[in-house]
Amino acid sequence: MALIISLSILGILLIIAEIVLIPGIFVAGTLGLVSMAGACWLAFENFGPDAGYITIAANALLAVACTVLSLRSRTWKKLSLHTEIDSRADTSPESKGIEVGREGVTVTRLAPMGKVLFGDTTVECSVRNGIIDSGKNVEVILIEDNKIFVKLK
Repeated sequence: MALIISLSILGILLIIAEIVLIPGIFVAGTLGLVSMAGACWLAFENFGPDAGYITIAANALLAVACTVLSLRSRTWKKLSLHTEIDSRADTSPESKGIEVGREGVTVTRLAPMGKVLFGDTTVECSVRNGIIDSGKNVEVILIEDNKIFVKLK
């Protein structure tokens, strides 16, 4: 009897894991259904048709109750992220006062991309040839599609 109950509980847990934790893989859900079917088969085989039908009804009731509980909005609110994204994508370099010929200092290594400090504004820049170490003076040579290219000064 303990094996039948264990298989039923394992089946429910695997099906809920398939729905909530690992959707789309289909392995956990299939194993859950096989586990629940095995529990029903064992009940029919070892205890007769009455116990088998009771096991089927108990598995169905347990599956419905667990699915309803796991899909309630309060459960999802506990699992969901409550922070807001307040950042935005970089605007054009011109709006930051960066133009061709402007000089800056590399904050990180440019290999081929890195951060460059222009006054009090740090932006991501690229170098066309080679690598530029941090702390080097650079000059803007090209701004293309909001991408800034620099060279060693």
